[in-house]
Amino acid sequence: MAKLYFRYGAMNSGKSTALLQVAHNYEERGQQVLIAKPAVDTKGDSTIVSRLGVDRRVDFLVTPGDDLRKLTHERANDSLIIPGIKNLSCLLIDEAQFLTRDQVDQAFELAVLDNVPVLCYGIRTDFLTNGFPGSLRLMELAHSLEELKTICRCGRKAMFNGRKLDGEFIFVGNQVAIDGVEVTYESLCGVCYLNERG
Repeated sequence: MAKLYFRYGAMNSGKSTALLQVAHNYEERGQQVLIAKPAVDTKGDSTIVSRLGVDRRVDFLVTPGDDLRKLTHERANDSLIIPGIKNLSCLLIDEAQFLTRDQVDQAFELAVLDNVPVLCYGIRTDFLTNGFPGSLRLMELAHSLEELKTICRCGRKAMFNGRKLDGEFIFVGNQVAIDGVEVTYESLCGVCYLNERG
């Protein structure tokens, strides 16, 4: 049986870079992968963008109403060099916090019923420290949880995502605001986050 993985970390912890490295490692060994991300992540449109300057187009975007398992089966039949779900070595999902709870259940089914490892990368909480629905469900279902670490400006481990508007931290607004479109984010430790929040 394959597994569902959730690799999470604060903003700028290298999640997209790690995903692209995993894809490269599989493909270097002649294995086939599919890469997806939720359509709500408009940064890079249908491309995964790493801060290190590496990018790659996704094989498909996932909208909130999509059945992730069915969509993966379709893409495995349409997009792979050797078609079919049994020839898919893994599914990689960036920005997994934007998946719905049902889609995380479907990712679990892909791993358990279809024997396809599903590696999800994302953040746990928003700028107000509230969990995203996809992340909360991944914390409940994933066979493997791995924290990707980054550091705060003070040198401590960053766990939180501070949202900035015009260079100032804000603590009101919608849960989703894509980095660089309306706002920017800074990874903060608990002390610095609480100090900024006041």
